Amino acid sequence: MTDRRVVITGMGVISPVGLTVEESWRNLIHGCSGIAAISLFDTTGFDVRIAGEAHGFEASNYIPAKEARRSDRFTHFALAALEEALAQSRLEVLPGFSHEAGVIIGSGVGGIATYTKELEVLREKGPRRVNPFLIPTITIDVPSVQVALRTGAQGPNFGVASACATGADAIGQAFETIRCGNARVMFTGGFEAAVTPVGIAAFDQLRALSHRNDDPPRASRPFDLGRDGFVMAEGGGLLVLEDLEFALRRGAEPLAELIAYAATSDAAHLTAPDAEGAGAAYCMSLAMRRAGVLPTQVSYINAHGTSTPSGDPAETRAIKTAFGEQAWRIPVSSTKSMTGHLLGGAGGFEAAVCVEALRTGMAPPTINL
Repeated sequence: MTDRRVVITGMGVISPVGLTVEESWRNLIHGCSGIAAISLFDTTGFDVRIAGEAHGFEASNYIPAKEARRSDRFTHFALAALEEALAQSRLEVLPGFSHEAGVIIGSGVGGIATYTKELEVLREKGPRRVNPFLIPTITIDVPSVQVALRTGAQGPNFGVASACATGADAIGQAFETIRCGNARVMFTGGFEAAVTPVGIAAFDQLRALSHRNDDPPRASRPFDLGRDGFVMAEGGGLLVLEDLEFALRRGAEPLAELIAYAATSDAAHLTAPDAEGAGAAYCMSLAMRRAGVLPTQVSYINAHGTSTPSGDPAETRAIKTAFGEQAWRIPVSSTKSMTGHLLGGAGGFEAAVCVEALRTGMAPPTINL
């Protein structure tokens, strides 16, 4: 087995606090919230009327109109982020190595907006009027396919769906693909566009969402005593990963290096975390062990920190278990206090946040505490 070193050479994001990495990072560092009243649909009759929308995003700025009509908003986000990531990495997938470039991008619920729209068409106009492009628009793997079509990447290509861990798992799988010698370049991350009527209604029925409609910027309050649920958000992040040797040979400038990845499961409940955070603690410990890193060498933890009554205490216990006494010395923050929860897009976006934190030596705050 080949053990290649893996670096990040490009990043692109779409988020409630910015449509680029630079804009998003600037707003995060200054503690600016991107949570506001929902504008994507009429919230009359809804108990939840706030979300973290990708304010000002226009698909037409990145994608030809015909192509945009044949794809869902979560794919639009991926293609927009790809544009930024490619520009930063200065990467061009050439025919000579196209089979050594792959794509692994995830989404929690895929093209939920398009799916619900076509259900209305089916009910009102009948089966013959359903969009023939429906299936290749809504499935989880569509962003991976579209990115491959844009870049010419002919290596490993698939989608990932693992709820809130989706983006992180996609990056982990892409990392392993390069490390093991199955690719030299991987485009990876996660995206979500679930701020829709059914998305908001469904999560609210789970009693997962904040009802702080009268004060949107203060609704997401991870680790705060007054938290009452998470705030739904949209967006995500895309990273360009490369074999270090290949990246240096082509003159790329690595932004950061990935040295280990771990994934575990609580196997305890369909939606709730293990109350003691045992699975999460083991995952962090395993990642450090694989990396050969001690708790004293960790300089920042980007917490999942969703602002739910059960999730935040479990995560706190997990961090204390994994890091011991060092847990009280490491800066820990949740950017979801400003963005809301991007679901399957969270891991991709927050990976980019971590890179910026390492590059600048600054940790974004947790607001609303």
